Order: sequence, then structure tokens, then C-alpha cells
Amino acid sequence: MSHTTTVNVAGMSCEHCINSVTEEISGLKGVEVVAVDLNAGGISEVTITSTLTLDPAEIGEAVAEAGYLVVANNA
Repeated sequence: MSHTTTVNVAGMSCEHCINSVTEEISGLKGVEVVAVDLNAGGISEVTITSTLTLDPAEIGEAVAEAGYLVVANNA
């Protein structure tokens, strides 16, 4: 069974940002696919497909390791 988690990430602006975030999140246990909808200079949406339920704190730590910040969804 696949789980889909979407987080908003601030501070991403380029392909390098996408690669960094994707690499860190991909290192989490169970992660299969990481898709980034880049909004350069704004809030980018990162959708993660995994075989396990992911801990939001672990996602936040992975994003922080890449140098960015998970932000709350105010939509």
C-alpha cells in the first residue's frame, strides 16, 4: 500500500534545490518517489510517495538537512 504525503517547502529556487531536497527525502525509509512542484522564491510543494507512513518530523529534518524549511499549509 502506498502513502502520499505533501509538504510545503520555503526557499527553493532552482534545479539544484530540487535535487538536494529530493536526495535527502529519498533517504528516508520507505520513500519511493519524490515530486517537486517548484515555485521559485516562494513556497514549493513536495509530494512524497512511500510504502510506509512517514513521520512529519523526519521529513522536516530531511528538508532542513538540504538547507530548506517545511512550512505550514495555510490554504
